[in-house]
Amino acid sequence: MVTETNKLRVERWSWILIYGGLLALVLGMFLERQDRTLGDTLQIGGTIVAGSGAVLIWVRSRMK
Repeated sequence: MVTETNKLRVERWSWILIYGGLLALVLGMFLERQDRTLGDTLQIGGTIVAGSGAVLIWVRSRMK
C-alpha cells in the first residue's frame, strides 16, 4: 500500500536528484578545462543521477 507520505518522499527525491545531477553536469563542463578526468567524472555522474531522478518521476506516476 502506498501512502501519501511515500508519494511525497519519492517526489522530493526525484527533483533533488534531477537538479543535483544537472548541477554536477554543468560543474563538470566548467571543470573540464582544468582537469579533464575530474570533469568527465562529474559529467558522467551527473547524468546518471539526473537520469535516476527522471526514473523516479516515472515511478511516482505509477503509484496509486
